[in-house]
Amino acid sequence: ICLCHGDGAFFSDNKNLILPGSYNIPWMAGIEDFRTLSLITIPGTHNSMAMYGGPEAECQALSLRDQLRAGVRFLDLKVFGLGDTLYVMHGIMYQHTHFKDVLETVRSFLSEFRTEAVLIRLQPESFEKNTVNEMVRSLISNDEHIWVTSGMPNMGQVRGKIVFLQKSTFTMGIPLIDTDGKSNGKVTNVKDKDNKIIRQLNQATEACGGDNAVLTYSSGTGFGTFWGMFLTPKRVAEKVNPWLNQYLRQFYPNQPRPCFGIIAMDFPGIDLIQTVINLNWW
Repeated sequence: ICLCHGDGAFFSDNKNLILPGSYNIPWMAGIEDFRTLSLITIPGTHNSMAMYGGPEAECQALSLRDQLRAGVRFLDLKVFGLGDTLYVMHGIMYQHTHFKDVLETVRSFLSEFRTEAVLIRLQPESFEKNTVNEMVRSLISNDEHIWVTSGMPNMGQVRGKIVFLQKSTFTMGIPLIDTDGKSNGKVTNVKDKDNKIIRQLNQATEACGGDNAVLTYSSGTGFGTFWGMFLTPKRVAEKVNPWLNQYLRQFYPNQPRPCFGIIAMDFPGIDLIQTVINLNWW
């Protein structure tokens, strides 16, 4: 039974996560220890904590704990440092949580499911780039369960750990390639968006297995454009997610299946998350 809105369970804006009894929460247990992290296809969320601020700002419905239980292993966070606190933001909208709370939720998940690893991309929402780096350093101090070096680990080295990804403004962790390039996720036509995702995933496949983590955002918004002014992140996800599911499933007969790196989505349903995870098995 699909207890969700939208098309199948590829898109879901339901705040209540209902997992089937047979649902395999610790899916990374099935990944061999020797497999390099950059060779794994990983489901993630874009603006993982963006649940407040109205239709233009909201990108997710599930709480962080539920996203992790559903199989999400990449988190995308924008933070603003003020005083000694890192606030989680989406643009100017405060998302009712601090980075410290995020760390606690992820740590508690990893202490329950020790075979898993959670990747985190942190982006400072202000000009205080160095401040954010310093604040994160003092928050994590010398926690051995957080991967902060730039060397690419294998799965065995990061089980039970948080893995930071670094790009331009954040300098701890594994270097990250974002297939979006300079684009800002603006969408005026969903078909164009689909074609762009295909190009990005092709680029991701070529870069998989190297010294960088590779990230593709399937998310988008028409906000701020004239033709796409009604295309909120939710409306884009409603159309893109079922299409993305179908696109990825065509690779299932391939031996081996291609690697796509991290795919960060808005409002993913559990079936779409499973489709991404299942690209790792053949």
